[in-house]
Amino acid sequence: MEGDGLHHGHGPRDALTGLPGLDVLQQRIGEWQDAGTEPLARAHVHAMLVRLRRFDAVNLAYGAAAGDGALAKVAVRMVRFANSELEGQWIVSRSSGGSFLLAARERCSRERWQLVAEQLADAIARPIAVPAGLLRLSPRIALLRGLEGETADSMLDRLGHALAGAERKPGMRLAWADGDITPPGHSAAELEADLLGAIDNDEIEIVYQPQFRLPDEILTGAEALARWNHPRLGRIGAETLFALAERTDHVAPLSRHIARRALEGAALWPADLRLSLNVTPADLASGSYAAQLCEKIAETGFPAERLTLEVTEQALLHDIDRAARTMAELSAKGVRIALDDFGAGFCNFRYLKVLPLHYLKLDRTMIDGITSDPRDLAIFRAMVAMAGALDLEVIAEGVEDEAQRALIAREGCRFYQGFLRAPPMEPAHFLDLAED
Repeated sequence: MEGDGLHHGHGPRDALTGLPGLDVLQQRIGEWQDAGTEPLARAHVHAMLVRLRRFDAVNLAYGAAAGDGALAKVAVRMVRFANSELEGQWIVSRSSGGSFLLAARERCSRERWQLVAEQLADAIARPIAVPAGLLRLSPRIALLRGLEGETADSMLDRLGHALAGAERKPGMRLAWADGDITPPGHSAAELEADLLGAIDNDEIEIVYQPQFRLPDEILTGAEALARWNHPRLGRIGAETLFALAERTDHVAPLSRHIARRALEGAALWPADLRLSLNVTPADLASGSYAAQLCEKIAETGFPAERLTLEVTEQALLHDIDRAARTMAELSAKGVRIALDDFGAGFCNFRYLKVLPLHYLKLDRTMIDGITSDPRDLAIFRAMVAMAGALDLEVIAEGVEDEAQRALIAREGCRFYQGFLRAPPMEPAHFLDLAED
């Protein structure tokens, strides 16, 4: 998948994951290295090679279908991570087997590129639900900062050698292509302390991803997303924020901070717009989450009936019964519930039965191929039909071109968000959009 936030979809794609092929990645790196007028542009190409350790054993233990599903899930996680964490242009590709590549063109220090690799490894290593239970993958990553004028072939060769060296050293998860695996700068402990200070000092920012109604294109609200502009490392997105918070057992304070900031901002919106908030596993594990959220709603003055909570399958894995009770309590107050990232990985259809849902929010992988692959279109139609039978509205995520938008409108999808219409934006910019 490619992006600068945008997904272009040119060139051949891997049949299993839908990612661009290796030749597309090499072409893109070449274009970046040859590109234009930006000062020092050539110095800002970065790359990493990700390989899943002992992936053949996964196929033997769980079956080829589970292994294929796991690879597809890793692809989704890498694309979502890049979209959240990287500011410039990027591309994710599958090279072979359990190996993936991520390349980016942006201003990025060596220290930050290692942080990106560490957090991507954490994201990939999160448990994946398969029919036989929970599958845990163990990635190794080689990374580099491209040399001025360096070819894509040279980068891939250096990454391959670095990863081969790391694989000969038990326990090594990251390896720089130049051999230096401990770049100077912030330690993990310092970064975690910075995060706690940022929460306490109200420094975590909120941006809003606009959502639109079909077919009339009316703005209906926005999803709140967190960003942290670290004074040394630059922008850190939600994936890294929550990974750091999880290390220090501060996911719940971070989530509360985001909810309060988002509700305060949304209280200034016109009265017909909805706010969507993401729910974390830590939120649902807390017996007081519903009461605390209701307090914030009352404090900010944002109406509960205009709030949607987006909950993912990952957040439901630990205790579905408690989650159902919490959401039922909030639903009784007027809050609406969306099952987020639907279609990514192995979705448990029991959730559709036991949860008080109002929306299905389709993962971007359910949208990406619908204009070119009849099977993708058939699956999309089935999802929309199922939602209709359950009296649920459908929200499509990751709509990136007009052909996709026109097709989902024809097929009965009611809402969408994506870079076709608007990227995530600062609160003031969203308010300007809302008041136009």
